[in-house]
Amino acid sequence: MKNKTITVFGSSMPKNGEPEYEEAYLLGKMLAKNGYNVCSGGSLGIMDAVSKGAVEEDKEAIGVTVALFNSPSSRHLTREIKCDTLFQRLDNLISHGDGFIILPGGTGTLLEVSLIWELFNKEVLAEKPVATLGSMWRRILSPMEERVKYEKRKNDLIQFFDDSKSIVEYLNVKLNNRV
Repeated sequence: MKNKTITVFGSSMPKNGEPEYEEAYLLGKMLAKNGYNVCSGGSLGIMDAVSKGAVEEDKEAIGVTVALFNSPSSRHLTREIKCDTLFQRLDNLISHGDGFIILPGGTGTLLEVSLIWELFNKEVLAEKPVATLGSMWRRILSPMEERVKYEKRKNDLIQFFDDSKSIVEYLNVKLNNRV
């Protein structure tokens, strides 16, 4: 049976040694120890950290890159998928994920979580587990969740967590993962 892959979204800005980088690194290790490969945007920051953690535990780190950003690829990738457009990149990031983790990030990360959410809402993509880390996402996405409830659409598609360990436990339950 092939390992499931978790796509991790987050900022390219954190540097090695900074809290967000270190959290993503530990998350990559935890995911790998629980039998998951990781997929990310394949660049620096959180993407590099989660890839590094997974590879150190002998799991695959897929990077989906696009030349548009002129950003170096993580040296920890085991496989790189080069895309010509941002939309190809988004499609690949989403299609490779059996589940998704949203770490701290900016507008690009907001775009990614919004796209996944919309694809679920329109039933274009089968529902998969989505976990966010930190209070930032709770503050940003909770008003939209209220709107979704008001419109009587399917809610609770995005889950909020305060620590990586709880995210991995949630994914294990949702994906019936047994290590």
